[in-house]
Amino acid sequence: NVDINQALLILINQEKKKNIKRILLSIRDEIIKGKTLSESFNKTGKFSTYEYLSIKIGEETNNLDVIFKELEKYYERKIKLKRQITSILTYPIFVILTTFVVLGFMLNNVVPMFESIFKQFGGDLPDITKKIIFLSEHFNYFATISLIILFLLISAHFFLRKREAYRSITSNILLHLPYIGNVFKTFYFARFNYSMSLLLSSKISLISSLTMVKKMISYYPIEKTLDSIEKDIIKGEMFSKAMKKHKIYPNKIITLVKVGEETNQLEKAFKTLSDNYDADLEYQTKIMGVVLEPLMIIILGIIVGFIMVAMYSPMFNLSKILGK
Repeated sequence: NVDINQALLILINQEKKKNIKRILLSIRDEIIKGKTLSESFNKTGKFSTYEYLSIKIGEETNNLDVIFKELEKYYERKIKLKRQITSILTYPIFVILTTFVVLGFMLNNVVPMFESIFKQFGGDLPDITKKIIFLSEHFNYFATISLIILFLLISAHFFLRKREAYRSITSNILLHLPYIGNVFKTFYFARFNYSMSLLLSSKISLISSLTMVKKMISYYPIEKTLDSIEKDIIKGEMFSKAMKKHKIYPNKIITLVKVGEETNQLEKAFKTLSDNYDADLEYQTKIMGVVLEPLMIIILGIIVGFIMVAMYSPMFNLSKILGK
């Protein structure tokens, strides 16, 4: 067996990236000073609450090897999901940026050319053409205002993200977004079930597991139910019955949790749910990629087509423009 100090030395000698090596050295220094591994990890500020608490559980239950194996699986899932999301979003983001570039080019260069021609002819223009010309004349103003609003929204998010009221509002909005809301819900239920499975299999009590999950999950709709569920369990209610009082939990989770309680295999029930939600998430992200690509092309086509129709429609009625 290799102790933690030796393990860290091996990792430090193998690591080529300077920033990661610096983090590992920092962890080793803290351990030499007498800190626990979880405290050393937490002090770096580079690890999430989930990771810190998982290691802390491993230390308290003397199951660090099991916890690190589970964290390995967690990172594999995390990296896999990140790659899937990156793959899905790369094309739509490229199309959106292209759309803005094309829109900017057309409104700043193409539309003014048509406008100068229309002015030479005189006469009244269709409403649709007037609106596009107005947009073209004020495009830079609208673009600046949009960027300022975007900057303010991002700043407000970072400032308010830890406030309960803000988290409640934003999570509610996310939940009701078509399809995307369901993907978010699936992702966090996969994390919730995996966390519960990890904690219960480490022989942590159900109440302590729920307390820790509340810190690990980072998802307000689930977090806000856990205090109430804890109180109900302390009063002697079944976990599944306590969960049933909250609409956020689907029947699939409640039913399997009930089976887990009745067979005294709650950790296995959560492991099964975690695997199911992971499979659902993989499928949903693939479908999202399939749907988003053609949708982005259609949106780009509609925007360009709308501008071209607005510019060419007066051409089909030159007699009116010439006052004939």
